[in-house]
Amino acid sequence: MKYSIDKGARESAYLQLYRQLRQDLAEGVYPPGAKLPSKRQLAQELGLSLITVEHALSLLVDEGYAVPRQRSGLYAGSGVPPAAAPAPRASLPQMALPELPEDFPFSTFARTMRRVLSDYGEGILVRSPGSGRSELREELAAYLLRSRGLRVSPEQIVVGSGAEYLYGLVVQLLGRERSYAQEEPCYAAIKRVYEANGARCEGLRMGTDGIASEALAASAAGVLHVTPYHSYPSGVTASAAKRREYAAWARERNAILVEDDYDAELAVEVPQIETIASLAPERTIYLNTFSKTLAPSMRTGYMVLPEGLLPQYREKLGFYSCTVPVFDQLVLAEFIRSGELERTINRRRRRRRQNAD
Repeated sequence: MKYSIDKGARESAYLQLYRQLRQDLAEGVYPPGAKLPSKRQLAQELGLSLITVEHALSLLVDEGYAVPRQRSGLYAGSGVPPAAAPAPRASLPQMALPELPEDFPFSTFARTMRRVLSDYGEGILVRSPGSGRSELREELAAYLLRSRGLRVSPEQIVVGSGAEYLYGLVVQLLGRERSYAQEEPCYAAIKRVYEANGARCEGLRMGTDGIASEALAASAAGVLHVTPYHSYPSGVTASAAKRREYAAWARERNAILVEDDYDAELAVEVPQIETIASLAPERTIYLNTFSKTLAPSMRTGYMVLPEGLLPQYREKLGFYSCTVPVFDQLVLAEFIRSGELERTINRRRRRRRQNAD
């Protein structure tokens, strides 16, 4: 087989394979109706995973270069005439492709985008409600119940362009006069965003299972920002007892917890990591993004506010416009509704588990 994959290249393996196959199909190396190499053959000979090969072949099917036949494999289609075939996109290696996870379901995501354009048409040009489109917030509420055991209403969900943006909203909502405590060490942007919004910050020393109990007990903070699963950069995961300690601390101090749940959906240790928000829903702002579950370039995050904070949010921040484009919100809503988000997460979990074995 003449195809080769440079695993040290900046371009993803599936795109390298896709481009080579597409060129042969466009040039007539495989005439219409000719059988293409099977995905198992390609995976074995090129040293790639079946998922990677499937991504490349799916793109060819989407563009008409390949035609699937049930129980028979893929055959060369008409695609576009060779003279009209688009030139290889030389700019691709210069794009931010290294950030795209190899197992990102690109062809499925592209189909979802086309479906949204077809279904909504000019509706994607309508201004979004400040907290986000109802379609996305409803799907997120259902997804959080299935995947994280959180029973919330769509009205509690606020959509925004990434975690750092939402950190800023937290300060504006809860007030700058409070002291904001974080894990020490913590993701540097947390403290920097809080301080940039005028908040006073306090670092609480980490132990082996979360914030050290003596440091937590001595803190007079009114807000505690924690990353219970795989806190960065320490890698510490809070134990079940520690999560309950955080919840009890917040209730005793009349404080607010900010639960940054950025990586727990991909946990391989247990099927579902318990959230602090499920232990103390009235005192916890739950925050998450799609950066880990889909791709870093998905600058879409969301936070779930306790019901008691909703009037305060509407009064103080209800004037804000949503910072995520309507089209992006509708695509994510459809991606969740169709089950593709959870299928992607399950593939990532399996891959992590295999790498850990």
